[in-house]
Amino acid sequence: MESGVFFAQLLNMKALFEIILLSLFFYYISLFIRGTRAVQVLKGILLVVFIFIVARLLRLNTIAYLLGEFWTVIMLFLIIVFQPELRRALARLGRRPFFRSAGPSDRMVDIITDAVMILSKKKIGALIAIEKEIGLRNYVDTGIGIDGQLSIELLTTIFTPSTALHDGGVIIDEDRVEAASCLFPLSQRVQVKDVLGMRHRAALGLSEETDALVIVVSEESGGVRVAQRGGLTRDLDADAVRKFLRKIYGKPRKKAGVLHKRLK
Repeated sequence: MESGVFFAQLLNMKALFEIILLSLFFYYISLFIRGTRAVQVLKGILLVVFIFIVARLLRLNTIAYLLGEFWTVIMLFLIIVFQPELRRALARLGRRPFFRSAGPSDRMVDIITDAVMILSKKKIGALIAIEKEIGLRNYVDTGIGIDGQLSIELLTTIFTPSTALHDGGVIIDEDRVEAASCLFPLSQRVQVKDVLGMRHRAALGLSEETDALVIVVSEESGGVRVAQRGGLTRDLDADAVRKFLRKIYGKPRKKAGVLHKRLK
């Protein structure tokens, strides 16, 4: 009797463990595909599944048979079409979240801060988005792909007015510059349309639609602001930018602290 109870508890623990693993798997899959073209494909697949279930319930055998055979083709199709995304997902698996160390984040904070301060001193406009949990692939596709190692020289060169990539925004994923000259959605809030310029509205717009941390350097004043979750900071100095990045980027699921002041 006791052995039977033991095996029953063991099976229950095994089932619970499997549920936890599957939940984590689907959770990280959802984080990865948000903001990518895979979302639209997933909607199409769910529609096909719905039609398949309805066909089975209504005993529409021909339709059910065709849709059943369709899955073999669609799996091959997905592997071919989303080969770049799959490769990117496998590459990111080793970088986050389980194997991520504090070193690269600290290095990235210093590089971004130093580059932003150089641009601010020269009054060179800049728009830098740091990807967090929600993917920015849709916005990466609007710009010019770079996939280069993050560095002060690369960031300052991109935003130099004489270069071809200085218009638009830069997207950073961990220690890589994914793309430049990207188009961000403009904030449509009435209270900011007549107050803020295009760069600041673009920073706010992206922060309203994603959890990205967006840094803006004003071309007119050289002031540095940070947008996140629809909020915009006051002008920041180097120490404030560095502290802000360490606090917000290092802990992506926490909301902004004291420095984060929303526009009224």
